[in-house]
Amino acid sequence: MQRRALVLSMISVAGVAACEPVPMRMGEDGRPVPSVYRISDSDAPRIQTRMRDGINTLRSQNGLSQVQLNAQLTSAAATHARDMSFQSRPWHWGSDGSSPMQRTRRAGYRGEFVGELVSETFETETETLNAWMLERETRRVILDPRARELGVAWHQDPNGKLWWAVVLGAPAGTQMAGR
Repeated sequence: MQRRALVLSMISVAGVAACEPVPMRMGEDGRPVPSVYRISDSDAPRIQTRMRDGINTLRSQNGLSQVQLNAQLTSAAATHARDMSFQSRPWHWGSDGSSPMQRTRRAGYRGEFVGELVSETFETETETLNAWMLERETRRVILDPRARELGVAWHQDPNGKLWWAVVLGAPAGTQMAGR
């Protein structure tokens, strides 16, 4: 039953992303041929909104409150996405030894840090969100009932590799009710 709900959630997220499909080439064998998913500066608002909407769809299906984009959390995510590229590894520690909590504070966020999601991939924001939902630890962050705000950012290397970072938080002074 839980697996079926997860599959339905992923289909819903894919439906949100279907608003603007990513072109896909097909090989001679009829299978999709990988292509580089390029993100331009002008795509940023659309990509961030799509990630937020996908997360909110999943949260809504689980009886959780919606999250809103937050500039400070987005700044912390952007800093870390660039730093992961610099380090050539997707992990939660900054090259200066900083933790996700320290980076959110440095970015000026005064709420409660809830969690951070990171990824090194050539996949779209929707594919990345779907992959996060398949893993218990990252799914737990996405569906954390405390979350009310998020930051979404990425860094794209010249070869097209994407370094995704999503940071979730709860504003200072909010009541941390469960579901």
